[in-house]
Amino acid sequence: MKCVICKGSDIELKTVDEQIRTGKDIILIPMNILVCSNCGERYYDRKAMKKIEDIRDKAKHQDLKIEEVGKVMRARAA
Repeated sequence: MKCVICKGSDIELKTVDEQIRTGKDIILIPMNILVCSNCGERYYDRKAMKKIEDIRDKAKHQDLKIEEVGKVMRARAA
């Protein structure tokens, strides 16, 4: 398989954190997907997309068990 972006052939199965935004929050979902080692393009199969959609729906209905792993702070410009 060649990358559709950079035409590289170094595509590997990797564990990545997919991000879903819900309001001001971000939910990280660890997923095993194919990733181009050259440019970082991600390739999602139907199973991965279904998982993302299911978690997005559960988050929307507040039916998702999540844990806080840190905080993001923003400095105001002076």
